[in-house]
Amino acid sequence: MADRDIPSSFYNPHAFVFDPDVVIALMADARIRQATERGDFDNLPGAGKPLDLTLYDDPDWWLKNLLRREGFRPPLPPSIQLRKDDAALDGELDRMFSRTEVRREVEEFNERVIRARYELPSGPPLITMPRDVEATVEAWAERKAARLEEARVRECEQRDRREEELRRRRSARRRRLWFGRR
Repeated sequence: MADRDIPSSFYNPHAFVFDPDVVIALMADARIRQATERGDFDNLPGAGKPLDLTLYDDPDWWLKNLLRREGFRPPLPPSIQLRKDDAALDGELDRMFSRTEVRREVEEFNERVIRARYELPSGPPLITMPRDVEATVEAWAERKAARLEEARVRECEQRDRREEELRRRRSARRRRLWFGRR
């Protein structure tokens, strides 16, 4: 049957009932398809990266986003914090200048470890042991002496390089004076 043979009452728009949500979804889908064909969605920032939508399902999403953005870290259990402090203690000691400072810092660390041993455990077990104060101070002194020796050697090497460069320049100047410019 050709289109001319269909009665005009067949095209009556009031003959069908349309759900507005379905019509809007179909129109949106058609526009998205047209934009995709035109290439409007090519090379958008963040293309190919997953969306982090889990945060917005939480009623406290704004507060958690603020804390994450500001770099807030919740406090660690004492056993984990003491492990981290023990691992970073030598680096902190190396920034100190005297044996009394180092001894005081190690004694404070030991007091925190002993205090944590007497408290009720919260979190993983405490495996950090107190440090031997005198051995730690001696190790600090040895590291300090090694750093000073390394700095002295580096300074000597730099001084030798400067002197060699100066000798080379003087020699080149003498050659230019004797043999003329080339």
